[in-house]
Amino acid sequence: MTASGGRARLAQGGPKGGQDMVRLAAFGAALAILAGCTPAEPEPTGRALFAQFCAGCHGSGGRGDGPAAAGLARRPADLTGIAARNGGSFPMARVMSTIDGYTRRGDGSVMPELGAVLGEGPVVLVDTGDGIATPAPARLVALAEYLRGIQVP
Repeated sequence: MTASGGRARLAQGGPKGGQDMVRLAAFGAALAILAGCTPAEPEPTGRALFAQFCAGCHGSGGRGDGPAAAGLARRPADLTGIAARNGGSFPMARVMSTIDGYTRRGDGSVMPELGAVLGEGPVVLVDTGDGIATPAPARLVALAEYLRGIQVP
């Protein structure tokens, strides 16, 4: 069979041409599906989120000495002492609520409510200390876990 004979049959829509069209359509559909399967960008780490949203005021070490702290009426909290100020226990639910902004609404705090920006992305189950797995934004949990990791006695 010559190349021109195959094209003529495809153009005529003969039995072989119809099969070729089906194969071509299936191949195109498979490519479209694979294009949708590209890996998603990984979620940022708690450390990266801290650097992006918190370090300006709280400092890179979380001690309340960031470059923007000097311009604030009240010094930002030393985040390395959260557990020490709570009897040695890290209050995960309270920390997450503070970061989210839920417990600070209307309190006059200059700390931004980060709930909207940290709420983007996937949701994970987290036990905040009460034994109940509660759905929470993965970014909020990652940031709170980072803060738990920088606690000093």
